[in-house]
Amino acid sequence: MNNSTTSKRSISLKAYGITHTNFNYQLTPDELHEITIEKGMGREAYSGALAINTGEFTGRSPKDRFIVKDEVTQDKIWWGDINIPFTPEKFESLYDKVISYLNEKELYVRDCYACADHNYRMDIRVVTEYPWSNLFAYNMFIRPTEEELRNFDPEWTVINAPGFMADPEVDGTRQHNFAILNFTKKVALIGGTGYTGEIKKGIFSALNFILPVMKNTMPMHCSANVGREGDTAIFFGLSGTGKTTLSTDASRKLIGDDEHGWNNENAVFNFEGGCYAKVINLSAESEPEIFGAIKKGAILENVILDDKGDVDFSDTSITQNTRVSYPIYHIENVQRPSIGKNPKNIFFLTADAFGVLPPISKLTPSQAAYHFISGYTAKVAGTEAGVVEPIPSFSACFGAPFMPLHPAKYAEMLSKKMQEAGVNVWLVNTGWTGGPYGVGTRMKLKYTRAMINAVLNGDLGLYNYDEYHIHSVFGVAQPRECPGVPTSVLSPRATWNDDKAYYTTAFKLTNAFRENFKKFEAYASEEIRRGGPQRYAF
Repeated sequence: MNNSTTSKRSISLKAYGITHTNFNYQLTPDELHEITIEKGMGREAYSGALAINTGEFTGRSPKDRFIVKDEVTQDKIWWGDINIPFTPEKFESLYDKVISYLNEKELYVRDCYACADHNYRMDIRVVTEYPWSNLFAYNMFIRPTEEELRNFDPEWTVINAPGFMADPEVDGTRQHNFAILNFTKKVALIGGTGYTGEIKKGIFSALNFILPVMKNTMPMHCSANVGREGDTAIFFGLSGTGKTTLSTDASRKLIGDDEHGWNNENAVFNFEGGCYAKVINLSAESEPEIFGAIKKGAILENVILDDKGDVDFSDTSITQNTRVSYPIYHIENVQRPSIGKNPKNIFFLTADAFGVLPPISKLTPSQAAYHFISGYTAKVAGTEAGVVEPIPSFSACFGAPFMPLHPAKYAEMLSKKMQEAGVNVWLVNTGWTGGPYGVGTRMKLKYTRAMINAVLNGDLGLYNYDEYHIHSVFGVAQPRECPGVPTSVLSPRATWNDDKAYYTTAFKLTNAFRENFKKFEAYASEEIRRGGPQRYAF
């Protein structure tokens, strides 16, 4: 066994069925970086970051995510197209095959943990086939001290075997790739895909079951930061809506960019020890903190490098989902430990490609619950095969693929937290203005930042509705004025210069909201149902 300079502790993997000792334990980032390059599995970018290609899969594969259905899960999981059941027998058989495969490979092992609040800490062991997958685990999970490693006893294990291909007819998978959670065995089994996001999302999904069911704590797919006065802001949003960008602000300390819990002491804590940001069209001017974090120790995924190692962040020839992972300490202005108290504002981020939602609006409690359950954003042309015009996309709780329980459970917990903490909730459209995708333009980042800063500074008249206009279709309160933002931008209808086209498109989106919400109506109160858009259509 090759021990790193990080830890001299000796471990055994025999409990997992791995009988050989050809594995590397707790290697440093530099060691994993060099091994990846030596094996021809990556290149060093000019910035010093490691650039790798994840292969066939450049994003998650939600239809290939399974949960073992057994005594622990059968009566609690919201089974369906999102949480797909897998039998214990099939899991055991597939697990044995993966372990047999890994017994012939040199492996990389890392002990780490999730949850910055030690009252909720989950100790994790990550066993990977590839060195760069292990570096990703170093970046994204919380790194134990040498003293913590001495008595480290992993509660959950991630087994990651990108090179193993399942046989769907025999193994019970949909195709050759899979990500399976077993809550009884406390194992996340991943195979057939090199996309690193499956590693962190497996543990996130596990926590989304464990925290509400066993610890009565709210898990959230969100980013968070804290201001100089100790006020915490929470940003919910799906990929591409600006969660990482908007929470990474030089004037506020970053708590985390993706996954958090809200505990019973009214504090928000990060699950992770790093950030996983999209880098499409990244620039030092628009996102200086993220750009500056791309250095030695960071991993760039599926980007294009020239001969000098410079990255073309506008090149999407491999995927639009180009990414970078880095340890949170690559950002200078971070909260230590990654815990923030006193949540004051929640932002729901949506990239509305129809261009009809206000750039910012204040939500009532019933509207907040409705929009949280809905989790709206939009797909635009070119992001998926066959998408030629904007398509509404709804992901319950702004993270349905990672939520094992019914969305109403999370909405109920969030509503209670909001009421107890007196939190204000805002809907922020980081998408299009002046028309839909292909006609209008993307909302300027500087305007979105100005609106969020106005909220955080108390400049939007939080309680004075005379300073707001109630949107005639969506019923939300949009401010009439905002420092640093042209008044015309605040009214989406005014930016169109075509009232009929605007309202036709707006009602088209309301119909999509109502149709999506039908599956939740039986679980939602009348108050929450009233939080949706008006029931009119052209």
